[in-house]
Amino acid sequence: MIVLLVFYFSLAVWGQELWNLRGDVDYLDLDSRSDSKPHMTDFIVKSTIFSRYAFTAVSSTMVNRAFRPKDAVFQIQIPARAFISNFTMIIGKKVHQSKVMTKAKNSKDKIKEHSGKNNKNNKVETFTVTVSLPARTKGLFLLTYEELLERRLGQYTHVISVRPMRVILKLLVEIHLTEPSGITLLEVALLGNSKQISQGLEASPPPSTKINQTRTTAHIKFAPTISQQVAIAENGVLGDFIMRYDVNRELGVGDIQIQNGYFVHYFAPKDLPPVPKNVVFVIDTSASMAGRKISQTKDALFTILNDLRPIDHFNIINFSGRIKVWQHGKLVPVTRETVRDAKKYIYLMSPSGGTNINDAIQTGSKLLKDYIAQQDKSVWAVSLIIFLTDGRPTIAEVQPHKILSNTRKAAEKKFCIFTLGIGRDVDYRLLQRMSLENCGVMRRINEDSDASILLKGFFDEIGTPLLSDIRVDYSEDSVEYVTQNFFPNYFNGSELIIAGKLTDNTSDNLHVQVAASTSDKHLMLEADVKINDTRRSSNDFKARSKDSKFIQRAWGYLAIKDLLRLQLKSSNSKVKEILSEKAKNLSLEYNFITPVTSLRVKSSDEQSSGSTQSVVNESEVNDERAQSLQRITKPESTSLRKKKKTVMVSKTSADGDPHFVVDFPLGKFSICFNIDGEPGNIMRLVSDHEGSGVTVNGQLIGAPAPPNGHKKQRTYFSAITIIVSKPARSYIEITPHKVIFDSRDRFILSCDKTIEVESEGLMVSVAAKSKVTVTIQEYISFLILVHQYKNPAPYQRDHLGFYILTSKGLSSSVHGLLGQFLYSAAQITETTTNTTGPARYQNQTEAWSEGSEVSKGSAIVLHIKDKLVPVVKKQRRIYNGQHQVNCWFAKNNAVNLIDGSYKDYLVSHLFQTATSSANEH
Repeated sequence: MIVLLVFYFSLAVWGQELWNLRGDVDYLDLDSRSDSKPHMTDFIVKSTIFSRYAFTAVSSTMVNRAFRPKDAVFQIQIPARAFISNFTMIIGKKVHQSKVMTKAKNSKDKIKEHSGKNNKNNKVETFTVTVSLPARTKGLFLLTYEELLERRLGQYTHVISVRPMRVILKLLVEIHLTEPSGITLLEVALLGNSKQISQGLEASPPPSTKINQTRTTAHIKFAPTISQQVAIAENGVLGDFIMRYDVNRELGVGDIQIQNGYFVHYFAPKDLPPVPKNVVFVIDTSASMAGRKISQTKDALFTILNDLRPIDHFNIINFSGRIKVWQHGKLVPVTRETVRDAKKYIYLMSPSGGTNINDAIQTGSKLLKDYIAQQDKSVWAVSLIIFLTDGRPTIAEVQPHKILSNTRKAAEKKFCIFTLGIGRDVDYRLLQRMSLENCGVMRRINEDSDASILLKGFFDEIGTPLLSDIRVDYSEDSVEYVTQNFFPNYFNGSELIIAGKLTDNTSDNLHVQVAASTSDKHLMLEADVKINDTRRSSNDFKARSKDSKFIQRAWGYLAIKDLLRLQLKSSNSKVKEILSEKAKNLSLEYNFITPVTSLRVKSSDEQSSGSTQSVVNESEVNDERAQSLQRITKPESTSLRKKKKTVMVSKTSADGDPHFVVDFPLGKFSICFNIDGEPGNIMRLVSDHEGSGVTVNGQLIGAPAPPNGHKKQRTYFSAITIIVSKPARSYIEITPHKVIFDSRDRFILSCDKTIEVESEGLMVSVAAKSKVTVTIQEYISFLILVHQYKNPAPYQRDHLGFYILTSKGLSSSVHGLLGQFLYSAAQITETTTNTTGPARYQNQTEAWSEGSEVSKGSAIVLHIKDKLVPVVKKQRRIYNGQHQVNCWFAKNNAVNLIDGSYKDYLVSHLFQTATSSANEH
């Protein structure tokens, strides 16, 4: 099998050789119709797919039989997700090569008009070029485009537009597919249009289609004769050639393809139980929905309700000028009775009035948020709003930026919002930003499409969540660049994709760790991928495509897609400019036509023969999988500064074995206690997710106890995570050797180097081999001591110590093993049998000065939260032994001192933010 691989830099030569191009038409049988328009003589499409990345080359020859110049129009539909990588014309014997350039600022309006009006379907864009073809001459048009295929409903779909507009002598579509993990499903559907792709065409290949398949490869060829073309469509509009396939998947961290120092990681686990979902349907019932649209919407909702699971909860809101809620103040479980009643409610919905989008979203958000707050935090569920409208806001708040701001405040990142628009009158930019900012996606439904099928198909994509809070990490010494590695949800039939650049192509292993939550437990997957073996796994393909760089181009494709999405999402003009510049630079590097670049075609003698611009409008970028380009080195939007020397001492801490110390500055005393956890335990140190949005967790590691000690083993903190959910979600993971800071950008900082990073209101300062200081919005700061040993004893482990420096920004409801004491009042009391009442000490110094022994018949107790806790004198050394603290020690794992038992403060994974049961005491 021969695989055709073509890249933009060799298209002109390729066209001449492959089609035996000549510059004149002397050999043609010219007819007498000298004024006829140029017509197409051949239309050839060859597509190569490797690991979901598709490279498609289109060739079309047009002939001008007239005795004077005529305009030739080359037009083709390409997938909206694709990037054009080259366009070349060969007119007569002259080659006109394209060049990707920075888009002129004044070209935006032209592009918008060209892109928006020519296409009624959001799945495709139309590329059109008109050129004057000299008399009795032929022209060859060569176009290439690239895309990463998206998995939906368990299948990848590759679509090729076959619309030559007339019956032609030579028509060929050829696809070469290579999937190293193995092909499990392959089908070619009947020719259809792009609106039918999501409606499910019959899996029956069109006439003349030949399919040859092995375990990892497939070759598909469609070459209809003239009679076969006429049988399909006499006008030459055959439709879309559609291939669907899926690949083999094994349990584990997923499929990782590595090539030329770049990797793409595909993660799509199977055989997992569904996660319960809480869903609120918000449906437009304004007057414009009357007729076919409301009828089809009702039909879809009837079917969707039947597909809800007994573990789900739901509610329905419909809106026009007024907001109507089916079940006020709650979500109802899925039962036969509730589904029946909901169908009655939907059936009676009647379109009338205007469109109050803002209040509808606010009502749905409050309903869902209140319900989430009432639920058991130990049970994972995916919460979402499905919002459908056919128009723009006309009542109450109508300004899009204010609606977006109100939505962000209402959602508070507690659930995702998925939006659907029907028809041409929708503000799709508003819906797209609303989804982007709230972890959802937006879809369009054409007015002449069957909305019931498309709405049902969309719900099928998100109707079965299998995982939530998915985080993928790689060994930081092996990876230089990585795209988004945290995803709020994974839905059955979809796929999570992470792409990255390796720091050292000769490294032997890439360590991969995947953490996620299922319906009832935390899932942790780890693997060491042998980089060299991964490359050798496709030796056959590599031998045929040594210079193809498919994986590298897939990384560039994903990076640009995300930068464009972030630009659309941002409301800050400076940030938008920075993102646009990054997207432009990558687009120029990979020769992609994107919303920030344009395509200029010049002749071989450097004289311009016309130009064409990108057909993709910025407002119509609809890559629906959020991938954030993250870079370890400095991005322009962040600041890195040298570490300032500051000295702060705080007693409130958890350090060492671990030993906990809590300072009561008003009482001028401290208390201390130990928690004898088990290796692997993850403890909730600070819990203020509902208040300031801050959560701190610490994971224990075990070590043998010193000889002659009273303990069987020691435990230390091996990792501490700080999760911040307000104003933006950020994650900081600290170990004795590195700091991973995930915010708008991603940093991996070594604990061996002094550096300071600031992003999204968070500052992380690293003092080399000493400490890490995290400051959140200036009013919350934590210090993490780094304990490293050059030559550790058997009972020593590199570990961390946690100190609370500033807590003014934490709310009064803060909790956790340390957090619960920050706003508590306490007193030291001596109880004695010889007095009628207890003797109270005003401070620790006074108590300690009374003598080293407590008088017979009396005891020292701590009075806190209406509890009396026996305590004894103790001394603690903190800050690597530099400071000594006199404290009152509570024995027995702090029983009665802390709310509940210490086991109430154990969480399932480092990034869990759900409130523990101890908060309820």
